[in-house]
Amino acid sequence: MRIAELSERSGVPIPTIKYYLREGLLPRGEATGRNQARYGNEHLSRLRLVRALTTVGGLSVATVREVLAEVGEPGVGLHSKLGLVMRRLPLVGDDIEPREEDRERARAFVTRRDWFFYPDHPALEALAVVLAGHREAGHPVTEADLDRYAESAEQIARVDLDRISGLPEAEDVLEGAVIKTVLGDTLLAVLRRLAQVDESAERNLDEAGRRAAREG
Repeated sequence: MRIAELSERSGVPIPTIKYYLREGLLPRGEATGRNQARYGNEHLSRLRLVRALTTVGGLSVATVREVLAEVGEPGVGLHSKLGLVMRRLPLVGDDIEPREEDRERARAFVTRRDWFFYPDHPALEALAVVLAGHREAGHPVTEADLDRYAESAEQIARVDLDRISGLPEAEDVLEGAVIKTVLGDTLLAVLRRLAQVDESAERNLDEAGRRAAREG
């Protein structure tokens, strides 16, 4: 396909595609003439991945270039590729500095849950930050509550992996993982708010009160 068709099928403007080409985020097409090239489905897959990383994932062009170089290394399996991409996605802010006790508690928790983890994974540090934030706010998370959240998280993780397991190409899997994780975080937050409203109504309103609220 020509660059115009690549743009049409991907929804990415031609100037942006040319920018990605200049920055090395998208491989050059097969030259067919002066200032002309042909592109294939692999370019479409790569373009979708780049867009997912930059627009949905919020990663800089420089970071995306690093990620693509790492996942393109020979001998890197899909599990490792997923890890290389997902590590870069932001989790929490840097306005809270956890104590060592928070980090130790985070490590102890995943160990107790018998979860496979990498000691240097950003999510482990992010968990320590969240625990620290709750502690500093005077609302520490109990181990029992952590376990209840973890049970839900395990079910969600299975849904996440099921949703991308049927995708045909590695780059499609990576793109799907980014989009489904980042937008999935928002989806879960929205569902959580709705569920909180429902649970609060169940606990605090009688049937007449719930009916009046729905009609109101």
